[in-house]
Amino acid sequence: MRVLICPDKFAGTLSAPAVAQAVAEGWSTDGDVLVQRPLADGGPGFVEVLAAALNGRRIPVATVDPLGRPARGEILHVGHTAYVESAQACGLHLLTPEERDPRVTTSYGLGLLIAAAVETGAAEIVVGLGGSATNDAGAGMLAALGAAPVDVAGYALPYGGGPLITAAALSGIPQLRQARLVAATDVDNPLVGLHGASSVFGPQKGASREDVLRLDAALEHFSGVLEKAFDLEGLAAAPGGGAAGGIGAALIALGGRVTSGIALVTTLIGLDAELDAADLVITGEGSFDHQSLRGKVVAGIAAGARDRGLPCVVLAGRNETGAREAAAAGVTETHTLVEHFGSTETALAEPARGLRELSARLAGQWRR
Repeated sequence: MRVLICPDKFAGTLSAPAVAQAVAEGWSTDGDVLVQRPLADGGPGFVEVLAAALNGRRIPVATVDPLGRPARGEILHVGHTAYVESAQACGLHLLTPEERDPRVTTSYGLGLLIAAAVETGAAEIVVGLGGSATNDAGAGMLAALGAAPVDVAGYALPYGGGPLITAAALSGIPQLRQARLVAATDVDNPLVGLHGASSVFGPQKGASREDVLRLDAALEHFSGVLEKAFDLEGLAAAPGGGAAGGIGAALIALGGRVTSGIALVTTLIGLDAELDAADLVITGEGSFDHQSLRGKVVAGIAAGARDRGLPCVVLAGRNETGAREAAAAGVTETHTLVEHFGSTETALAEPARGLRELSARLAGQWRR
């Protein structure tokens, strides 16, 4: 058999390349051809996955995390395009649960990454969005690019989503040297409202119910500031504007376009050709849930397998989807580390071993 192994990361435990490697190690080849194509949808691992597949140059960049502490990021430069990843500077994984507070976390570090990409001479900058700890509508990012939000007196606002309720203008024009921006995300949520950044993603970033209401109001107010600054309309409702705590909206305001992260990655690494040649597809992620089937890696892979009549196996840390829902999306069967080990703690502690063991079992089953 020709087995295509194309998982997403297992958030908090294994990167996508590490997941693919563990599955390949567990599959006793016995003449089978194993093809590893780890994936990302714009969130954590976006740059790493592309760097593994593309002939580019990785440039280290000093940046800051959501609380302004030193952090390490990088740019992947391929031709005239630079790829950056918001999660390297704004990622939820950079904070402890006690540190999560979207009222004060900032996207400033992403602005530093974009500024560095501009300095490399990139004509196009693709920003992977996802997994953020921020909810500041890209205000910190704009500040790092030379356009900090200010109040009516002209004073720069403190970082975070909360202070944006008092924003009156931007302090300058973002310094992009005419570089084109692309927001790579599979989140189509708008900036504000019931399905907006604050309401949908705020709670997982540490926001209380009261915080969500205040942040939503602050972002709605700030969208008006951005519309005035960039002569726009309808920014608050633009699809994808709510990605990464509203960074999507700021990129749209800067003239950026929104594109599907998983579609971008699969195109760049030539995944369609690998699907055409495969006999079996194995994908997966840490938590296989209702969001997985809404534009994320697993959904895209399962749909591609279904369209070609291929079986698609999902390996996950845990499974919270219904069997019918998964089958309708193109998933043939699902196996989880929690079920395999009988323990969430062990699944989190030894994911690579669990994936190797599940893969070995699958190899025997599918050969029969």
